[in-house]
Amino acid sequence: MAQICVVGSINADLAVRVARHPLPGETLLGTGALITAGGKGANQAVAAANLGASVSMVGAVGRDSNAQPALEFLKRSGVDLSQVQEVESPTGLALITVSEDAENTIVVVPGANATVDKQQVRKAEAAIAEADIVVLQGEIPVSGFAEAVRLATGRVMVNLAPVIDVPADVLLHADPLVANEHEAGLIFGLYGVDASAAGQTEEDMALKLREIGFENVVITRGSRGAVVATAEGVTPIAPATVTAVDSTGAGDAFVGALAAQLAQGSSLIDASQHAARVGAFAATRQGAQTSYPTPADELPAVTHA
Repeated sequence: MAQICVVGSINADLAVRVARHPLPGETLLGTGALITAGGKGANQAVAAANLGASVSMVGAVGRDSNAQPALEFLKRSGVDLSQVQEVESPTGLALITVSEDAENTIVVVPGANATVDKQQVRKAEAAIAEADIVVLQGEIPVSGFAEAVRLATGRVMVNLAPVIDVPADVLLHADPLVANEHEAGLIFGLYGVDASAAGQTEEDMALKLREIGFENVVITRGSRGAVVATAEGVTPIAPATVTAVDSTGAGDAFVGALAAQLAQGSSLIDASQHAARVGAFAATRQGAQTSYPTPADELPAVTHA
């Protein structure tokens, strides 16, 4: 079985639900306030492992009470945690507010994730070099990101969220580069390209990113599915029909499922079509890792063929 290595963040998520998001200076009453597992790296690792992929995780947690809930689903899903370090910094924390229309706002306090730098990543050299697919995001230091790319001998898959100032030549190793429309606009800035000149549609943006030098590009667009740009052109990925409950972590479910499908040998188009259904499924349940499907779950159908 192809091996996936996720190098990224591990968080404890503190999520509250509100009728609507508060205005600046406003206080609202909410419900929930539960500590659950999160972090874009951990989310993507769990999403892939839940679907049967063989996954290892490179990251860090603190020696505090939040480490246990942060690692809970990584352990449950069978992710190899031998390269997750315990450090003196507190476990990363995400403060999440979810409104009744399923939209969320998230503030992340990096904590231990800020220690996943070049030196820390280098300790996991064997796990990264032996992986068939290395998955990266933007919630670790740039030096750690760049070192993981340098150590990788297999495919490097990048979901640059949030967009950090990764050296342009390093980021071009992404195959595919996965981003939403907002992130794609910021990535253009890393290459001195005015986002407004890149086109008005996600299809235009994906093609422009290929012109910059990316081999393959996937731009996600939430409830509208995604677009995939390859050497053969641009392919729209149809959305699945669901009633969204909580979009937290749905994008990470997409990325994890995409990695799992690529590890099984699927084409990027087929993998993206499956990933869109997994992401939609995740939006029908509350939370991030708590919402991710297994092969036993029935995925929603696409809106149209």
